[in-house]
Amino acid sequence: MKYVDEFRDGATARGIAARIAAELQPGRRYSFMEFCGGHTHAIARYGIAELLPPEVRMIHGPGCPVCVLPIGRIDQAIALALERGVILATYGDTMRVPASPAAVGPPQGAGSPLGGQTPQAPRGQQEGLSLMRAKARGADIRMVYSAADALALARAHPQREVVFLAIGFETTTPPTALVIRQAAKEGLANFSVLCCHVLTPSAITHILESAEVRQYGTVPIDGFIGPAHVSIIIGSAPYAHFAEEYRKPVVIAGFEPLDVMQAVLMLVRQVNDGRAEVENEFIRAVTPEGNLAAQAVVSEVFELRERFEWRGLGEVPYSALKLRPAFARFDAERRFALTYKPVPDHKQCECGAILRGVKRPTDCKLFGTVCTPDNPMGSCMVSSEGACAAHYSYGRFRDIPVVGASACGPSAGPLPSRPAIPLGDRPVYPPVEGQT
Repeated sequence: MKYVDEFRDGATARGIAARIAAELQPGRRYSFMEFCGGHTHAIARYGIAELLPPEVRMIHGPGCPVCVLPIGRIDQAIALALERGVILATYGDTMRVPASPAAVGPPQGAGSPLGGQTPQAPRGQQEGLSLMRAKARGADIRMVYSAADALALARAHPQREVVFLAIGFETTTPPTALVIRQAAKEGLANFSVLCCHVLTPSAITHILESAEVRQYGTVPIDGFIGPAHVSIIIGSAPYAHFAEEYRKPVVIAGFEPLDVMQAVLMLVRQVNDGRAEVENEFIRAVTPEGNLAAQAVVSEVFELRERFEWRGLGEVPYSALKLRPAFARFDAERRFALTYKPVPDHKQCECGAILRGVKRPTDCKLFGTVCTPDNPMGSCMVSSEGACAAHYSYGRFRDIPVVGASACGPSAGPLPSRPAIPLGDRPVYPPVEGQT
């Protein structure tokens, strides 16, 4: 297989689905967590859940970098932009993550995001903010496509402080490390990074050690679909611990629908055989050792944080990175003497429970009503990789009962929900006359 279309072939997908159904053990249920938000998006977009037998349940994990970014970190970024007048650069999805109502409020002493500093710009009102809304209020916040774009801003504005809000898993960490190293080489004194890079293996460990999995069994996990892009960087070797210590099989998979279907089949076979191994379905891109050059530059610039708060998971030890002392002059937390203050989610938002696999998007009262991609109340509705955004875009129509045209009277009841159109059978609509 060489081309993308081959990895989206409907007939092949249905064939794998039939193979999965044939190999299920009678009376047994299978629960697999797809850790990565890219897999969550693919499962929703291509209707993979509808192709799988009802005995196979996919559980959404916390592998969406925007979704796990805690409110307190967004508050810090907003405070820097509105109160310190910095140019804040970050990725597009981060712009829309909801912050706390008090993101820019009255001074709160040393516990405030700026450590009690006096603001240099007018205060905002006590309402929910985001970086996008802060930008509308006059903050100089710029969306960038890469860390290199943020470095270019620092070169172009030598009289301004430029802060790059760096988020993401191991995939986006090497580019951040490279620009920090380049800034040091060029002696750019006006560039710094607010580092929120997090680590996949630590989060998986935290999930497996959680009460829902280990004590109560409310989140049964029989195995994991391992992330694709993260594994290109770190390799397949780091997952061996989960197979050996926790007896949970891991299958690393690509993001195309056939990748995901094949990974589920491989997990079913491991469970049936009583095996717990790390298997690599994504052999066209992932190796056991990963990208050694990328790992080397990350190790040169960053070191482990002792603890870091994840939205939904709470504080997870040794799960994030900070700049090493040799690059401390580029650490925005040190440069601006920032202190971190945890902020709880909206009381009715279920993003935390969804990120832990305890609940599904439709279990949230806000889903699809006051919380939509246009007006996200929680982080899971912001990025296309978020479980709520993915289900809203591709899955919510399957939750709506279909009522026949001849059965619209008062006594008519709803019919069963409409199934998704399988891969390969989706209609292609002709263009409207006069449009291209």
